[in-house]
Amino acid sequence: MKVLPAIIISLAAIGFSSSRAVTLDAALAQALKNNPRILQARAGLEAAVGQRILLRSVAYPKGLVGSVAGVEGGQRARTSGNQPFILAYGIFTQPLFQAGIPATFRRGDVAVLIAQQQLNVAVVGELHRARLAFYLALYDRSLASLGEAQRERLDANIASEQARYQAGETERGALTSAMLLARELDPKIAYVRTDYGNAVLELAQAMGSALGPGAALPSPEGAFDFQSKNLRWQDEVDHALRDRADLKLARLLIRSAREDQRIVAAGYYPAVDAGVAGVAIPVTGIYRNSGGSPQTTDNTLANEFGAGASYTWRVIDNGKVGGAVERQRAARESNELELQKLEASVPRELMQLQNTFQAIGARYRSLVGSAAVAEQNVKSVEENRAHGLASILDFRTAESDLLVTRRGILSAIYEEKVALAEWDRATGRYFQFSDDTAAKVH
Repeated sequence: MKVLPAIIISLAAIGFSSSRAVTLDAALAQALKNNPRILQARAGLEAAVGQRILLRSVAYPKGLVGSVAGVEGGQRARTSGNQPFILAYGIFTQPLFQAGIPATFRRGDVAVLIAQQQLNVAVVGELHRARLAFYLALYDRSLASLGEAQRERLDANIASEQARYQAGETERGALTSAMLLARELDPKIAYVRTDYGNAVLELAQAMGSALGPGAALPSPEGAFDFQSKNLRWQDEVDHALRDRADLKLARLLIRSAREDQRIVAAGYYPAVDAGVAGVAIPVTGIYRNSGGSPQTTDNTLANEFGAGASYTWRVIDNGKVGGAVERQRAARESNELELQKLEASVPRELMQLQNTFQAIGARYRSLVGSAAVAEQNVKSVEENRAHGLASILDFRTAESDLLVTRRGILSAIYEEKVALAEWDRATGRYFQFSDDTAAKVH
């Protein structure tokens, strides 16, 4: 069913001298590119990649290289004078067995996945915010245009009443009532204009636009009409449970808590490291105590190298590991309960939205029918008023009914737009690809 021609609203910008037209797709694209919260989430993803390297370093080999230099002086073994010396040493260790290494590797991977899903959650939230602000701006502008059209109609009635008053066909009270009826719309239009400005500002913030002096605010453009949808919540539950970013994030938090628990529990298991150590002396003539050997050559210090393995195992816990394990288990179980709540709420939320669509559709169709009747009633009252068969009160009542009905139609259109946005959010359809949009775009 089409909207009556009389209530098709012009989408020309109002209230701002500096503005730039923007469609919904362009607004969402700019929000994805410039929104501060999305940019911050992207930086968090980069930080998670670096954190994964740190987590994996527990399995990497570790090395230490150093040197010692100095001067040896005095008289010993028939030598005299000062002799400079220098030696270098190095230590290399490689973990051979540590129970926490596999969990640490998985934890690093999960950390990156969590950061990715946090970015997705931020994207969904900010795109949804921009979309609602876009619809609200269109709605407020449509209301303002409707009010202005109605005011022009009432101003024409004032001119007619003034002509009749000058011709002595009506009393001054009728002219005053006509003027009051027109002026009643002024504060309502001013309020809608203010609300429109707030919506545009919210849209600009969601888009990440500059808001300094001289900045051009966005001016939403696009169709603002009713789109009848036949949506079934039963067909969307599986898709929502699979693709919603917040549910994916909740599952990853559970995986993260599970891996953290395993890392802490690794303290109950032994650790084996392989090690190599050595001392290199690039010059000779450096001496040490030989324990009283009669051979002077036994006093000379030579290069040394050694290799082996170290074995450590915590035997006494005293709650240090056990308490940490219990805390991680509690965190995991808490996340599991939250996930169960979220998953259980999905069918209920979709069913409520479907009922909302049906109620809005029924109200819209009823209002469109009522608007046709109200329009005809206004025409009849105007004709009767011209022949003196209707009072100014009848005209006022007819005009008020028509305005209320038209405002109701616009409200129904806006509520349906908001419900469609909520449906896309609830079903996880904000991430759509160009080659797979036929059944997704609402």
